[in-house]
Amino acid sequence: MHVPVLISDLAYMLLVASVTTLLFKKLHQPLVLGYIIAGFLVGPYCNLFPNVTDMVSIQTWSEIGIIILMFYLGLEFNLHKLASVGGTAIITAITVVSSMLMIGFGCGRLLGWDTMNSIFLGGMVSMSSTMIIMKAFEDLMLKGKKFTELVLGTLIIEDIAAILMMVILSTIAVSQEISGTDLALTLSKMLLYLAAWMMLGIYLLPTIIRRIGKLMNEETLLIVSLGICLGMVLLATHLGFSSALGAFLAGSLLAGTTMAEEIEHISKPIKDLFGAVFFISVGMLVNPSLIVEYSGPILLITLATIIGQPFFSTIGVLISGQSLKTAVLSGSSLAQIGEFSFIIAALGVSLGVLYDYVYPIIVSVSVITTFLSPFMIRSSEGTYSFINRILPQRLANYLNRHTSETQFETEKDSEWIAFIRRYFFRLTISGVCMLIIILAMTSFFWPFLGNYLQPSLAAVVSSVITLTLMAPFISQSLVPKAEYFTSLWFKNTSNHLPLIALIILRLSVLVVLVMLPLRIMFSFSTLYILLAAVVVVFFILRSDWLITPYLKIEAQFLANLNERKLAERKDTNVGHCWLDEQIYVGKIVFTEKCPVVNKNLATLMTDMLGRRRSGLKIIKIIRHSKHINIPNKEDLILLGDTVFIAGSITELETFARFCQTKPKREENGTFATLRDFIKHQQEEYAETDQLLCYAITVNSDSQLAGLSIKNSYIKKEYDGFLLGLERNLLPIISPDIHMRLQENDLLWILSTQKMASRLARFEML
Repeated sequence: MHVPVLISDLAYMLLVASVTTLLFKKLHQPLVLGYIIAGFLVGPYCNLFPNVTDMVSIQTWSEIGIIILMFYLGLEFNLHKLASVGGTAIITAITVVSSMLMIGFGCGRLLGWDTMNSIFLGGMVSMSSTMIIMKAFEDLMLKGKKFTELVLGTLIIEDIAAILMMVILSTIAVSQEISGTDLALTLSKMLLYLAAWMMLGIYLLPTIIRRIGKLMNEETLLIVSLGICLGMVLLATHLGFSSALGAFLAGSLLAGTTMAEEIEHISKPIKDLFGAVFFISVGMLVNPSLIVEYSGPILLITLATIIGQPFFSTIGVLISGQSLKTAVLSGSSLAQIGEFSFIIAALGVSLGVLYDYVYPIIVSVSVITTFLSPFMIRSSEGTYSFINRILPQRLANYLNRHTSETQFETEKDSEWIAFIRRYFFRLTISGVCMLIIILAMTSFFWPFLGNYLQPSLAAVVSSVITLTLMAPFISQSLVPKAEYFTSLWFKNTSNHLPLIALIILRLSVLVVLVMLPLRIMFSFSTLYILLAAVVVVFFILRSDWLITPYLKIEAQFLANLNERKLAERKDTNVGHCWLDEQIYVGKIVFTEKCPVVNKNLATLMTDMLGRRRSGLKIIKIIRHSKHINIPNKEDLILLGDTVFIAGSITELETFARFCQTKPKREENGTFATLRDFIKHQQEEYAETDQLLCYAITVNSDSQLAGLSIKNSYIKKEYDGFLLGLERNLLPIISPDIHMRLQENDLLWILSTQKMASRLARFEML
């Protein structure tokens, strides 16, 4: 019986690889090097052993290997990791990648290479190896150290940069020239599609997998996962991007689901197999004669890597405010190139823009730097001692004043940083959603409608539907929650101008987004379209009913985004914090005249917040020993009143600034949680004066199911405040009054003991 050549080639490759990898395992070296050596032994440039014959099929397998490797890398990446990276990793990655791009390009030009090969060389030497560094940290038992966390955060940003770089290099290689306009358009297009895929994927994928989860076993889960991976690959290539981008995105979407760990487990053997084939195919391209011939370029690029990567990594960590020791230890860990260099090189070969000898040169540099990595990491302490010893005293003193060992923990504490993050996150998400709607309506729906209606009527109908779909996102962007905005506004008058500027920026972006579909569909002058857009935005600003559909989408999106994290908390019961432990209570005694005295609560909140939404609630007023629990908006604050306010710490401090007074704190300097406040009442107040917190589950037959919070009449019917709810394990503090209550929602309601009898009467407690 005849055996296909591919099978015999694979058998031969894997048998040789099994010997070399076992040998490298024994020598405590990365297995990647074993695969490369195996590839060289069975490749066309080694005459000591028989050679692989079906190189075309092996090349196809290696391309599948890249896809599977990128998919698996995506499984280990998710948005929570990116959010937790912090400024240090971002600054370090940007410093290293940009600097090494220039160093690599300079080396290429110094060697006499053309522009395209030099650009690709810069891309290849700018990426450190995640696989090799992780393996080195594990072997040297360094996992969990502070500097290793910074290094891994930097590698996450570098992985994202590598994906962007592959798109940029593909664009440059196809056009054979560097056009700023074309490059900007391609990047903008990629970022838009990337954001669209991410948001649609987060909104739909976990929900679909959750619903079909009962039908899943290991076999079906593997098929579904790989089907999603290859489907995203086809979509990415159809849109003109690399297959690696589609595979990485598919993995990162699945990384947020509760089945991510199981998918990693069942797909690991496939990753190992196809990854092995890819690295073996890399080794087949190693030509000893070329290595000897180009030993000079290999030496130059190796020196540039092992000197440039640590140097610029150290500079990046120092710039971010970390100490010299942390910077040197981090920099010494990033002194190699690895798998992404091979993938970028493979991209250049497939596009036909790399010289034949570049690939074996890069492989040689990778092998040398990989061998040196453990030694660089081991010697990092000595390197720091040497640098610290020879450093000029003035420079050492300057670094000591401007850097800190605790910078990594404190770099996220600023209110401005928190506000800017929330501001741009919400604006970006809403903006991308609106761009997706505009793109879909103008590219597909409007032309389709034009086949059946008059052009002017088709434009009117399409624009109305487009703006209606955009309206909830515009509405939510216009009136954000006020926690950080109000705090910054009352903290310092110097904050007013930048905050006003950010409001104007947000309004300008929304007006431009409304103008965009109108400009595409109508031929009116820009002035008329601008006026129409301003009117639309103003109308949406005054229309609260548009918020409801957005809130439903947002709640589902956040639940899916946090699905894996919330499920882990539920399973381990670690990290879960009940909602009454996330709300704090402040106490203010109005013994002096201040701006809020003699004002009712409605006027007070309007003066402080305007139209901005806040979770701040006045829950109790004590006036001459009389307790006013859950006061109405008509109730006044009088001189001598003791007022209790519930909200976040930032909201409590903001309220105190507005009242020009100081809130009472606990002995340890913090505010009491709502749970502690309710507990302490038992010692201080009579039973009839106490407030209680009730946790109520909305059942399918509950009269609250399907109602908006506004129409649930919790305040009117039960004399209580809805502090928040938990939906799909996701805590939502101070939800918007337009949010609809759903079955299985857990409501946290603050009220008096009288409420218990009413809840029991309606069979809700």
